[in-house]
Amino acid sequence: MLRMTYKLRGFIVNTLLASVIVPVDVRVRALRALGMRIGAGSRVHPLCHLANTDITKLANITIGDHTYINSKCFFESLDTITIGARVSLAMDVMLCTTTHSIGSSDRRAGPSRPAPIVIEDGCWLGVRSLILPGVTIGRGCVIAAGAVVTADCEPNGLYAGVPARRVRTLV
Repeated sequence: MLRMTYKLRGFIVNTLLASVIVPVDVRVRALRALGMRIGAGSRVHPLCHLANTDITKLANITIGDHTYINSKCFFESLDTITIGARVSLAMDVMLCTTTHSIGSSDRRAGPSRPAPIVIEDGCWLGVRSLILPGVTIGRGCVIAAGAVVTADCEPNGLYAGVPARRVRTLV
């Protein structure tokens, strides 16, 4: 395993590898070498931000086969993020695995509480959708642009709104 300072790892992952001049296949190979599990035929486009870039935290991210991660996506990986096969993430999708308990009046952001995110096979997450900690998005779901997903999504549904609600069943 590579021995680097936290700042150096962050610079490598979120500046060098995120650069638009790094070819997609080189980015994917480098992220795999740093511990991410990325399936065959998957693509991770530039300007994605991998928060908590400690190499052991990159191992918290699993991306299935033939999955497409568009540019400017944000992965906060204090807990696991599991993305299935044939999933598409549009630009600016945010996957946040940590929230806080409500603290006392002198500091409302209490202790952090990490929880995993699971996105099952065949899903499509629209531009600037936000997935909060502890959410599972069922197989074949579509999450509309700008939706804030706060609870689990049943398979084959179109979810939209803030908070996201099932608006249609997909076949």
